[in-house]
Amino acid sequence: MDASNVENADPAGASRGATSGAGPGGRPPAFDGLAAAVLDDRGTVVAWTGTAQDLTGFRADEVHGRPVHELMADRPHDPRRAAPLPATGRVRLRHQCGNTIDVTFRTTRVSGSADFLVLAAPTPHVADHRHGAALLRALSAQNRITIALHATDLTTVQTNAMPDTPDGRPVQPGARLGDVLCAEDAESIEAVLRQVLDTGVPVIHRNQRVTWRHHPARRHALSLSAFPLEDTQGRPAGVAALYIDDTDQLRARRQLDLAREVAERVGGSLDVARTAHDLADVLVPAFGDLAAVDLAQAVLDGDEPIERLGGGEPHLRNAALAPATAAWPPGIQRGNLVPPLSDHPLLRRFQHGETVVYSRDDFIALVGGRQLVEQFLPHDTQAVMVAPLHARGLTLGAIVVWRTGPSEPFTEDEVDLMRQIASRGALAIDNARRYTREHRAAMALQQRLLPPATTDTPAAETAAVYLPTGRGAGTSGDWYDAIALPSLRLALVAGDVIGHGIPASATMGRLRAALQTLADLELEPDEVLTRIADLVQRLAAEAPPGDHDAVGATCLYAVYDPVTRRCAMASAGHPPPVLVRPDGSAEAVDILPGPPLAVCGMPYETTTIDVEPGSVLALYTDGLVHRGAHDIDDGLRRLTDALAASCRADRALDETGRALLDDLVDEAPRDDATLLLARTRTVPAEDTAHWQIPADPAAVSEAREWATRQLTAWGLDDLLLTTVLIVSELVTNAIRYGRPPAELRLIRHHVLVCEVTDSNSAQPRLRRARTTDEGGRGLFLVAQLAERWGCRHGQNHKTIWSEQPIASAH
Repeated sequence: MDASNVENADPAGASRGATSGAGPGGRPPAFDGLAAAVLDDRGTVVAWTGTAQDLTGFRADEVHGRPVHELMADRPHDPRRAAPLPATGRVRLRHQCGNTIDVTFRTTRVSGSADFLVLAAPTPHVADHRHGAALLRALSAQNRITIALHATDLTTVQTNAMPDTPDGRPVQPGARLGDVLCAEDAESIEAVLRQVLDTGVPVIHRNQRVTWRHHPARRHALSLSAFPLEDTQGRPAGVAALYIDDTDQLRARRQLDLAREVAERVGGSLDVARTAHDLADVLVPAFGDLAAVDLAQAVLDGDEPIERLGGGEPHLRNAALAPATAAWPPGIQRGNLVPPLSDHPLLRRFQHGETVVYSRDDFIALVGGRQLVEQFLPHDTQAVMVAPLHARGLTLGAIVVWRTGPSEPFTEDEVDLMRQIASRGALAIDNARRYTREHRAAMALQQRLLPPATTDTPAAETAAVYLPTGRGAGTSGDWYDAIALPSLRLALVAGDVIGHGIPASATMGRLRAALQTLADLELEPDEVLTRIADLVQRLAAEAPPGDHDAVGATCLYAVYDPVTRRCAMASAGHPPPVLVRPDGSAEAVDILPGPPLAVCGMPYETTTIDVEPGSVLALYTDGLVHRGAHDIDDGLRRLTDALAASCRADRALDETGRALLDDLVDEAPRDDATLLLARTRTVPAEDTAHWQIPADPAAVSEAREWATRQLTAWGLDDLLLTTVLIVSELVTNAIRYGRPPAELRLIRHHVLVCEVTDSNSAQPRLRRARTTDEGGRGLFLVAQLAERWGCRHGQNHKTIWSEQPIASAH
């Protein structure tokens, strides 16, 4: 061959190769083999193979003994001056049909001879082979990509797979998938390859989880693509499989999904135990097989934990286990204490805020002996990770995750992920702890400010039930009260302060104290609410700027008189009470509500109703009638029906109240709910006596005689002297300073009540008379003789009363 007409073979030149100059004889037949010929040192053909004939179309007898340059399409001008053959290159050869063929060749000297062996192939085929080989080398060099050529019996022909075998040897030709993978995984992949081989349809990106036979604890996520191979005759020759290891990407995706799920699920509750459960549940099975959250007892109580360093009692208690139904060892149970730990370097690292991973041997060293392993280490534990719950400079507890059975060890990436999860979980638990502390303080304040839940007075027996909100806002300032008044009367109160938490509880306490003071003044209900409204206005004015509108309340104030069997009430924007009669019928009292206590300048009206003995009067706050999407009218109807069905004479009021709250209030109410039930009583007619006082000073002696007869009839002879003196002074004042009509009333119960009513509304004053004064000693004597005394005002009248204890009350 003439080197001047030969191109040096290189990848760039190979890529330019193409069959050129098609002659009238048509294109030569396709050739994809390797042609061979032997030339002597002068370039004369001395041997010609069948593959050379297939490439050029010339038979051996046609080219034997002829110079090879005669086969070239580009002949040299002077064959005698032709250059020696290069070791490799490209040349255009003539085909017998008249076309030219672009070939790439390689020469090598025949050992022990001056002849040359020439190997040639069509340049496009060589270029394809080089590109394919380069691609195959590039793919084979990738750690995540495995290429395998399988024969028709699915044995391995060639592969770059390097499984984690004990000797580190690559997969040998003739091996089967079952020699590398677990049997179940090998059968699954072989089924896919056999399907490709039988149908000729490729499989692209099929997700497959596999386990190496020699490392069953490690699971790999593969993306399998398989393509059928054919020979030159188009017959199936095997399967080419491409395995892309997506384990790291899948692990990264799962870690991101876990971090997102932690953000979504942890921290939605302000309950410490619930938050701990959410944190443990989200870790299983995404991060480990078992998980526990241990918290300091102080955290569960809402307090700050004490910092501890070194070994000893960690003072941690199990707050959550996941899954709860797992076969936990006896020492790891809900509520159990974490055992004492030795002063180990791992413990020190944990106490300084590090996330630590330890083995079974490390645990034995931590607990100080093998005897505690079965008590505190789950069965078949392979690895344990412990992360401190550290927030705002406090170590609140720990997250513990176990991997059991054939599990992979924890990686550094997983340690970093757990550190993030623990940080978020610690903040959520600390928020819940701080809320618990504030909620507990508000509840304690609320409970201290509320009266006893049950009372028993001559006017009624009462029972109250209070349920705080379940939505994390704390108490909302609902209150109730049952205030015993003079003359055996009873004041009933239900109120609801605007706002939540400790400020609302404090406002409630101030209003309740003011109401009790005003109740002692025995004002009419509308007058009591008017004065309370003035107080609320002052409280609003004292509030910090921006909080003026946050001070307000609604209130219902009622006074029941067991002698007259009447109840007077007024409402400041509060829901109406419900009256349940002895026959079981129930209805809301038709009362005209006034404005809430935050609004002044509007009047309140008193409504008076008759109440039969044995009736139940129900006062409540709006949290009892607001439920979900139901409006307050629907809630009032539900409450009325429930009261009618539940208020039976043979059932205790406190039991009735609890049952009503369980039935009417949501599991997590949006507002506090308060219910005050009062079953009314009456003073029998034979225990009361009335006498009209004539407008005549001589009537004083008649009043004394009438009182003497009445007390004698009641068997109260031991109170005759003091009562006659009290009657004498009060009747004298009524005749002297009051206006008719006037009345004297005696009431017998556990005390003896003496009342004198006249039409003069002037307030009497107690004063100390001078030695020379002829009068002014009447009320002073009454105050000395009676256990207590007072004055109450009504419309156009006043009543002065006194009470004396009866030694043996009937």
